[in-house]
Amino acid sequence: MRAKYVMSEVFLGLWRNISMTVAMIITMAVSLTMLGAGLLLYNQVDVIEEYYQTNLEVVIYLDRDVTEEVTAQIESDLKSNQYVAQVEYESQDKAWERFQETFKESEELVATVNPEVLPAAFRVKMKDINDADALIGEFVDREGVYQATNQKDILQQVFDILGGAQRLTLIVALVQGVAALMLVANTIQVAAYSRRREVAIMKLVGAPNWFVQAPFVMEAVFAGVIGALFAFGTLIAAKVFVIDGQFSDLFNLMPPVEWNSVLLLLPILAGISAVISAVTAWITLRFNIKV
Repeated sequence: MRAKYVMSEVFLGLWRNISMTVAMIITMAVSLTMLGAGLLLYNQVDVIEEYYQTNLEVVIYLDRDVTEEVTAQIESDLKSNQYVAQVEYESQDKAWERFQETFKESEELVATVNPEVLPAAFRVKMKDINDADALIGEFVDREGVYQATNQKDILQQVFDILGGAQRLTLIVALVQGVAALMLVANTIQVAAYSRRREVAIMKLVGAPNWFVQAPFVMEAVFAGVIGALFAFGTLIAAKVFVIDGQFSDLFNLMPPVEWNSVLLLLPILAGISAVISAVTAWITLRFNIKV
């Protein structure tokens, strides 16, 4: 009977303050969407770094007029080097094929490049990519070597940009979260004030504080969970229509965003919204409303 009464009061309270309830749900949905995107990006950055850390190479480009003897000696020294896991020789023809495959969407760029300007190279898999600088130091000044590059250095800027986006998303989510909490607190105050006579009567007949406060707390929790569902739906739509849809070619350059990571956000967002809404409502009632 008590549970039935509490639930009826919850839905009645939500309907009485429908405009503020909708505003609270929308604000919560926006903040949770940003939080979910931030968590997803945070996890994806780690996945991307791990993926590229295991696939990064040191590329040692050779002079175009390098002799076969010098090439063979460099290859032998690379294979016997303590830092090297695997060595692959890439001729000019293979370099041209790789270039065409990499830039197949930019036909004009491919047309402007002469295959003969692409040097042969050794693509070196490292046992530990962090030892790349040591290997480069040993070979960069060798006869027949034109240039040695560490792909990690090239991609570090990308990692820095992703890390910045990661932090920015979480900061925006935090700001939105504060706004959502303030709106929750304000909504609970208005709801309690609009039902002050009912509350006073309940107190007079001896109703315990938890029973008086329960409908207000449940209202906040209900609105928070609904906001979490909307946020989760937005993230699902982003996965289907953006990541796997319109911009799929762009995201194909990176490890895919797994569905498990997206689906895991539902209990996380719902749990966070429920707990924060409940705590905010209880604190508001405890310290601001005399019930």
